[in-house]
Amino acid sequence: MFPADLRVCLDAAIEAAVTAGRAIMDVYAASAYGVELKSDNSPLTEADRAAHSVIMNILEQTPYSVLSEEGRSIPYTERRGWNPLWIVDPLDGTKEFIKRNGEFTVNIALIHDHEPVCGVVFAPVARELFFAAAGVGSFRVDNPSSTAHGELCRKGLRLPLAGRGEDALVIMGSRSHSSPEFAAFVEKVREERGKVEIVPAGSSLKICRVAEGAADMYPRLGPTMEWDIAAGHAIVKFAGKKITSWKTGDELRYNKEDLLNPWFLVQ
Repeated sequence: MFPADLRVCLDAAIEAAVTAGRAIMDVYAASAYGVELKSDNSPLTEADRAAHSVIMNILEQTPYSVLSEEGRSIPYTERRGWNPLWIVDPLDGTKEFIKRNGEFTVNIALIHDHEPVCGVVFAPVARELFFAAAGVGSFRVDNPSSTAHGELCRKGLRLPLAGRGEDALVIMGSRSHSSPEFAAFVEKVREERGKVEIVPAGSSLKICRVAEGAADMYPRLGPTMEWDIAAGHAIVKFAGKKITSWKTGDELRYNKEDLLNPWFLVQ
């Protein structure tokens, strides 16, 4: 059974994502901002910290625990009993943030029984808001003026949108994480299907483009963590599409003992 307060949680997630987006933009708009390195040498910015603080302040008002990159060291023996739980990435696409190309997002998902039951993805530069939940559906809202999902549903676009009417198969690719395996996959699809268009993008926007119907698929043939994709998975799921394991074809699950995702395909 889904959490009884699912729609209340959706409103909280939207408020957290949009408010965190404002905090990120305060840093992004500054003439200079600090960049540090995490222990794995990936960049950590002032914006990460500001967004994380905003999100925690809002989600801590709900009864559910929060798992994010900052909590990756929490023992599985502790978090395996978190059900439901939030899975959060305060700034997905930090490299895109540093490159200043605008392709970064705030990702917030609510997980129940290892599956996403609601999710929010917000792109602060483009002011694109994607949100979804069981019993609600999946939506995109441009320039949101509210954080109440009911009002946003009336103003937004239900996903997926109408078909593109094009003959080329559109495959999303990572802006910063290409691989030989991805190139081989694209070549195989091109041989089978003919015309193929590759569209690069950063962060979970790649998943959202498949959800809205702007792209046909997104293969991720490289490492990602649960917080990178949980929110996007909800957007895809409630738009009638799937994220499945490259190896087994099973839909991905969350709050696993190992927080690393397998290679996957969104379609």
